Amino acid sequence: MISVLAGDTASLTVLVERHHGPLLGYLYRLLGGDRPLAEDIAQETFLRVLRQDNYQQGRPFKPWFYAIATNLVRDHFKSAAVQRGASQDDEGMLSICDTVPGPEEALLAAEQGSLIAAAMRKLGEEYRAALLLRFYHGLSLQEIADTLNIPLGTVKSRLSVGTRRLRDLLCAMKGEEVRR
Repeated sequence: MISVLAGDTASLTVLVERHHGPLLGYLYRLLGGDRPLAEDIAQETFLRVLRQDNYQQGRPFKPWFYAIATNLVRDHFKSAAVQRGASQDDEGMLSICDTVPGPEEALLAAEQGSLIAAAMRKLGEEYRAALLLRFYHGLSLQEIADTLNIPLGTVKSRLSVGTRRLRDLLCAMKGEEVRR
């Protein structure tokens, strides 16, 4: 990041190549499957990173980077004109993220991924963000606290409550599938 701020375009290329895919996946899930919006916010995140002059050398990049993206999502949902809508592109995004060996496993993974994605969309943004950062992006509890600008205890609470709510939603959704 220091090289990028110094104007090194090769470092910028490496930064984008390394972080674009994971960022897009995070935003896609956080935004409830709206791929065009996730792509827009990912692009805006990189633009904001380039405009930043307050990056502190030695500070972990990933939490700082995801904090910018998360704040852009929050700003988006704060605007009065925003109406949340579900996307039909869940399977397309899952096929990009999942690498499954066989067709049967691919079908099972797609069904399970769709079910989890649908349940995640029903969670509140605060729980969804904490769960995504922890389980999809492997951030530590402290990194999540830094990213979301919340106390460590709040992170633990959101992960606990979010996991329980996700489990309850998945059980209820699986119950509906069985009844069909």
